[in-house]
Amino acid sequence: MSQRVDAVVVGGGIGGLVAARTLIDRGLQTVVLEASTRLGGPVRGGSFESLPRVPLDLGAESFAARGGAVTELADELGLDVVAPAGLPAWGYAAGRAFPLPAAGVLGIPAVPWAPDVRRAIGWPGVARAALDRVLPRQVGARAEDLGSLVRARLGARVTDRLVAPVAAGVHSAPLERLAVSTVAPGLLDRFAVEGSLTRAVGALRAAVPAGSAVRGIDGGIHTLVEALAGEIAASAEDWTDSPTTDATGPIHTALRLGHEVVEIERSDDGDWVVRTRATSAGVRGGRGSVHTTVAPRLVVTTPAVAPLLEPWTGVVPRPEAGADVHLVTLLLEAPELDAAPRGSGMLVAPASDSSQVRAKALTHATAKWPWLADRVRAAAGEGFHVVRLSYGRLGEPTVAPDADEAARDASGLLGVPLTDRVVDHLVQRWDGALPPPTPAYRADVAALSAAVGRTPGLATTGGWVAGTGLAAIVGHAQAAVEGL
Repeated sequence: MSQRVDAVVVGGGIGGLVAARTLIDRGLQTVVLEASTRLGGPVRGGSFESLPRVPLDLGAESFAARGGAVTELADELGLDVVAPAGLPAWGYAAGRAFPLPAAGVLGIPAVPWAPDVRRAIGWPGVARAALDRVLPRQVGARAEDLGSLVRARLGARVTDRLVAPVAAGVHSAPLERLAVSTVAPGLLDRFAVEGSLTRAVGALRAAVPAGSAVRGIDGGIHTLVEALAGEIAASAEDWTDSPTTDATGPIHTALRLGHEVVEIERSDDGDWVVRTRATSAGVRGGRGSVHTTVAPRLVVTTPAVAPLLEPWTGVVPRPEAGADVHLVTLLLEAPELDAAPRGSGMLVAPASDSSQVRAKALTHATAKWPWLADRVRAAAGEGFHVVRLSYGRLGEPTVAPDADEAARDASGLLGVPLTDRVVDHLVQRWDGALPPPTPAYRADVAALSAAVGRTPGLATTGGWVAGTGLAAIVGHAQAAVEGL
């Protein structure tokens, strides 16, 4: 079975779906090939068994508003972008909880002696951090990882109590594995100008447009996947003269689930020849059947296919998987949480021993998102809350949490006994979903991207290339296929 189209997109995550929609908008017949039987990658929805009509995000639950790419996309798809409740985020380190300072970059403060910084790190921490303003600019100048840079300039308390909860929580990796140039673009350049890390942070914060923050979507971020898939599927209806047939008739489907790419070749006239093997019995031809798709344009959005591009790029990124992340979502009957005692949620510094909190982050979802609170209240009544805990950092052993551990961690973080308040729960595992933000990995990806840029008809996108977060992925996917 074979088909000829204008473009082939390998991978049905957000990057692949956005790339496909962008190509379709240019009038190109486009097919998306996805190895699994679900679209969206780590953007997925679900619901509690006890509240089947209340939608939940089981992956990404917000996006950065910077750049406007995700907001514009949601608007075009007819989705309602919403702001979170105006609640502060908290941190948790050294066994205590505290509001995170408002002005900073990945927990690095702009003003070391600000009252909210002092509450988090104490006067000894303030005194050490303030030395950043007078230390020679050579101190820390050669640091490539975030941990070494912050520790050299601001000391241990800022590093362990502010930067570790924020940066390690967001990127699921220890500070020593976080490349500064990757997780904080522009910070090193500004530090070179200012000669002070806190002044550099202040300059970066001053340049952020007013209103830049996180946003969500009424009904959940996963509605992006459903809306994108709907548009892409509908595009196939316009293929009035499909050149593709098999024993059962014409093939028009633009979304091919259960198609694992096993071979990529290039024809003499420059077309990409992509062969897939069916991974599902529901695929036309049955499990194991081989399908061929031919197109002059190829977009690869998953690192699993990168080795197949080596004949044309000469580059294969070294295998370095991201952290395995577990998300445990709890439905709690706990009226004490009505007051949102820890704001919208918490970021947690790595624990020094296994008896401490193992979660790396907690989101009080019904406090953060008014739309979700309204739906839970309507379905379950007053006093019910949704809390989500995230587990897993790069380099840590993968130990699956359960509802009991999540409830214990939530009790410690929120300061409310919750172990006997769990009404329902969901556990979602994401294996290596976040790209490793290490210097070696980013160097490999940069080399591959440069080689792809020199290869006609080829583009790469997706989180493994663009970095973490929907704002990065959506904008990158749109730009990556413009050249095609």
